Amino acid sequence: MGLGGTAKKIQTLAEKAEQTYQKITELREEVEETQDTVNGTATRVEHLENEMAEQRAVLDAVATEVGVDLDAVSTEAHINEAEADDEGAETADAADDATDDGADV
Repeated sequence: MGLGGTAKKIQTLAEKAEQTYQKITELREEVEETQDTVNGTATRVEHLENEMAEQRAVLDAVATEVGVDLDAVSTEAHINEAEADDEGAETADAADDATDDGADV
């Protein structure tokens, strides 16, 4: 009886080892796929950054040729963005206040 129980335990251990090995293999494949995806994404991002730099250079050249003050345009854009962010925050605060007022009733 002792040998039968030992054989069964060994068989169970071997099955668990096989399951663990399969799971590790699956995880390794997933990690490799993820690394490939990350590397591909990094390559695409680098390409897009280079393309944006080229487009920026062209726009700068055209703006200079036409006589547009790039610093003024950039400053205006940042001001407008900041004002829009402030308005969005104020709208969110007002919505929170309205919700809070309704909860007090």
